[in-house]
Amino acid sequence: MASKKLKPPKVDRSSIVVKSSPIHGKGVFVAKPIKKGQAIIEYKGERISWKLAQKRHPHDPKDPNHTFYFSLDDGRVIDAKYGGNAARWINHSCKPICETREDTFGGKPRVFIYAKRNLKVGEELFYDYSLDIEGRITKQMKKDYECRCGAKKCRGTMLALQDK
Repeated sequence: MASKKLKPPKVDRSSIVVKSSPIHGKGVFVAKPIKKGQAIIEYKGERISWKLAQKRHPHDPKDPNHTFYFSLDDGRVIDAKYGGNAARWINHSCKPICETREDTFGGKPRVFIYAKRNLKVGEELFYDYSLDIEGRITKQMKKDYECRCGAKKCRGTMLALQDK
């Protein structure tokens, strides 16, 4: 029996809109109701090595910790500054209403953002960035990657904090 090929999920770009966010800069907001488990948008951009990403860093010298990088399981990164779409404007939250999933379609890793629950018109989309930094996380690093989500159980940083 032949194995079924995995097809990328269909997304309805008209279900979201980019506008100013009360959390940080731009944000992505629900324009039409979105059902739990629905794929909302693909995180698009140029696929590059981390070595090249580090050469490009920072995208903005005035705000060096603000990038549009999304780390892939194969060790590369999507740089949404180049060829990116609205997904790059989805902000971080410690209590996210979306989640990201990386799957391979046609031999190419792709990242989609999915709704964790039913979403209403006007809600801002968030996922947990869980930024992974090599080495020990210092107080300064936590401050550099400060979280502004305002969740009751906000961890205060967009960094992934492993309990050690």
